[in-house]
Amino acid sequence: MVAAHPDGMARGSRRVSSRRSPFARHPPYRTDLTDMYRPGRATPLSERFRGFLPVVVDVETGGFDERTDALLEIAVVLLEQDGDGTLRPARTVTTHVEPFEGANMDPKSLEINGIDPYNPLRAARAEREALKHVFDPVRDAVSDAGCTRAVLVGHNAFFDLKFVNAAAERTRIRKNPFHPFSSLDTVSLAGLAYGQTVLARAAVAAGLEWDTDAAHGAVYDTEMTAELFCRIVNRWESLHQSRSD
Repeated sequence: MVAAHPDGMARGSRRVSSRRSPFARHPPYRTDLTDMYRPGRATPLSERFRGFLPVVVDVETGGFDERTDALLEIAVVLLEQDGDGTLRPARTVTTHVEPFEGANMDPKSLEINGIDPYNPLRAARAEREALKHVFDPVRDAVSDAGCTRAVLVGHNAFFDLKFVNAAAERTRIRKNPFHPFSSLDTVSLAGLAYGQTVLARAAVAAGLEWDTDAAHGAVYDTEMTAELFCRIVNRWESLHQSRSD
């Protein structure tokens, strides 16, 4: 038998608050998809990726730990879309980066990317200045495209994103244009589209030429990743366009 409480409630039962739930102000998820993205219809870039602008990024670093290892080079490729919905690379922005004070630089990593961090010919920028050099055109591109934010596209995108986020936090840049955790990874996309996950093999499978000597430089890797991403997206669109025709 459950004992009764003086106020009429059963002992052990919970009082239901009359206060409005903080979640009540948020509308429920939409179930009407009639005006949302559908492939093969030349959707405007501002609506194509849920309002995000895909920006291709590659970083070269002094190791694998974003907290302790140096960010040495960063490159981004901004994308544009023409009237028929074809996505293509539009502009590359890049800079070398000075290692932050106390940064670790693994000799094995430097051997792979071929960077001499202290070579004056690198014309490296201080980390905060380097990020501003890259972030400003990204913000402009987001605004010009009518998007709400940039979403990082990369090959093993989690790696590039964690270094970008760590550098932005380290330099106290409050307005990072990239989504803090979402990304579009060409490893997964290329595995789906071409059955290849290594960038060089995926590029060749997509019909691109690969220059082994130029690989592991931020600019080359970013531009090849951008070409690969555009080919996958455009192929997807063309397949659905031909079906609708």
